[in-house]
Amino acid sequence: MTQMTTPGEARLQAMAAPEGDIAAATHTLVIGPYLTRAAAPRMGSGPADATRSSEARIDEAAGLAAAIELDVTEAIIAPVSRIRPSTYLGKGRVEELSGRIKADEIGLVVMDCALSPVQQRNLEKAFGCKVIDRTGLILEIFGRRASTREGTLQVEHAHLAYQRSRLVRSWTHLERQRGGFGFLGGPGETQIEADRRMIQERMTKIERELDSVTRTRGLHRESRARVPYPIVALVGYTNAGKSTLFNALTKAEVMAKDMLFATLDPTARATKLPHGETVILSDTVGFISELPTALIAAFRATLEDVIEADILLHVRDVSHVDSEAQAEDVGGVLRELGIETTAERIIEVWNKADLLDDPERTRLLNLSAQGRNDRDSDVPILVSALTGEGLAALSGRIEARIAKRRSTFAVTLAPEDGAALNWLYENAEVLDRRAEEAGTIHLAIRVAPEKEPRFLNRFSSARKLSRAE
Repeated sequence: MTQMTTPGEARLQAMAAPEGDIAAATHTLVIGPYLTRAAAPRMGSGPADATRSSEARIDEAAGLAAAIELDVTEAIIAPVSRIRPSTYLGKGRVEELSGRIKADEIGLVVMDCALSPVQQRNLEKAFGCKVIDRTGLILEIFGRRASTREGTLQVEHAHLAYQRSRLVRSWTHLERQRGGFGFLGGPGETQIEADRRMIQERMTKIERELDSVTRTRGLHRESRARVPYPIVALVGYTNAGKSTLFNALTKAEVMAKDMLFATLDPTARATKLPHGETVILSDTVGFISELPTALIAAFRATLEDVIEADILLHVRDVSHVDSEAQAEDVGGVLRELGIETTAERIIEVWNKADLLDDPERTRLLNLSAQGRNDRDSDVPILVSALTGEGLAALSGRIEARIAKRRSTFAVTLAPEDGAALNWLYENAEVLDRRAEEAGTIHLAIRVAPEKEPRFLNRFSSARKLSRAE
């Protein structure tokens, strides 16, 4: 029997859908209303705004729009000396853009900033077309990319939270239910309150479902803990090449494209390091500047592997003009999530070496080479996930960082003690093995902290080795 949808449920589904079901064929204008350098300190802009060029920011905004195949006709920078409460932009600029929008038959304007509901509504009235801000655009991308049940729930929750503050807007999903009242007429106060109540009820239900998903993920983590492998999580700015690096290290086939937010749902694979140590490598969603707070909170569960990780690989696109600013943004998001970012935990990976010109490549290669003789060094590693350059050095650095927290022992076994030898190979790293003529076996063993008590209980005669040995 077909399940019937009530009018209220249909309205809620419309609100929870991606921003306006934007069609790819829609002519889109991307506007960068960036504060001038003189105005930025006065407005309290963050460090990312101060260090990132306007050209790079508008290119990124256009890239976000292109990520969902919008027809971007133009991307323009509109310098702002101060933010107007009503329209964000100044009156003259709004009038100028309105003429251009009408002349070019623009159907969608993307404002690369955070708009208040009032600003969004007023700009839509002035432009005569749909307007979305940076948050709405990122929500649209996430809504299209989420493929797992958890990711879909998290996007829906974040989008409902975003829409809840915008119920008084026109040109939103509520326009679908207003019928002949026109775009500018708003629903009655009773309808607004009813919609808010429905949104809150749905958000509460999603939160309960996410709790269930989180418990399931916790069970998976517990099962991994019973056969404990170190977790190495890849973090970085979106499009830094994390998925390409993940594929190169694990021989997996995770989607890797030259596109912002190509990967959304996390992926984990087991891989072996040079000395045979098994680690869990986890690929995660890329970060971005001005990531909406609602999404940071919503995707906290998705980033649990990052929170629990033993080592974080901070993957940077060193060929990008704003690589330093992007690194600051990643650090800011990690801190906001409460993730420890000590030097002992993070390995910085300078990716896309193949895109550098010769002088810059040589300079960075020399910096990276300083750490090759010292496996515990904090010097970043220059790699190209695409060509494989530097991946062996990266694997060695990961292994050295894991080994730094582990003890090494000398063990002597009788030739007939095959069971003990098998146990060591299954539960520890065998760094060295030598056999005497009589058959006695001498081994150098590295043991994880959680397995050390069992090891010492079984091999009480084992001798702990110093780092010099």
